[in-house]
Amino acid sequence: MNKAKRTEIFERFRNENPEPTTELEYSNAFELLIAVILSAQATDKGVNIATRKLFPVANTPESILALGEDGLKKYIKTIGLFNSKAENIIKTCRLLIEKHHSEIPDDREALEALPGVGRKTANVVLNTAFGHPTMAVDTHIFRVSNRTRMAPGKTVLEVEKKLLKFVPGEFLLDAHHWLILHGRYTCTARKPKCGACLIEDLCEFKQKSEYE
Repeated sequence: MNKAKRTEIFERFRNENPEPTTELEYSNAFELLIAVILSAQATDKGVNIATRKLFPVANTPESILALGEDGLKKYIKTIGLFNSKAENIIKTCRLLIEKHHSEIPDDREALEALPGVGRKTANVVLNTAFGHPTMAVDTHIFRVSNRTRMAPGKTVLEVEKKLLKFVPGEFLLDAHHWLILHGRYTCTARKPKCGACLIEDLCEFKQKSEYE
C-alpha cells in the first residue's frame, strides 16, 4: 500500500470521527490504567459495567489497596481472569504508592515494570492519558493492518513498528483509536462488512465479502 492510499484512509477516518477515543470509561490516568489492565481478554463493555461500581468506591492506589485483593474481586468477578487481575492491580497500586507518589508514570519503562502492564497497555496509557503518538496493537489493529495491507506483519511488534513508520504524522496520535473502532465494528474477524466499509475502495484485501 502506498503513502497516498494510507493518507486517504486516515483522512476519511478523521472526517467521519474527528475526535476518536477509547470506549473504556475513565476520568483520570489511574482509572484508565486500571480499566486497561482489566480489559485484557475482556470487552470494553464488560469492563465499564464493573468499573462503574468500582470507581465511585475506589479510584486511587490507596483506596484500591485498602479494598484488598478479596475486596477488589467482588467488583471485578464478572471479568475474565479476575483472580490474576486482582492480584496484579493490588501489586501495581502498592508500587505506585511506593515508587511514584501515587502518580501514573509518563514513561514506558516505568509503566511496563508495573504488574499486569505489558507493551500494549503501556501504549494505551501513553497515548490516551499523555498524548504520545504510540500504537497499541490489539487483535483488531493486527487484523486491519494485515487485511488492508496497510502495515502487514507476522507479529504484534512488527505491525506496531510498521504503523509508526507508515501512518502519516498528522494522523499518528489518533490512528490506533480509528483502527480499533474500524476492526471492532466494520472489519470484523469472521465476516468483514466490506460493502458498508468507508475505505473499501482503498483496501487491498483480496477476499472482500458482500454485506447486506
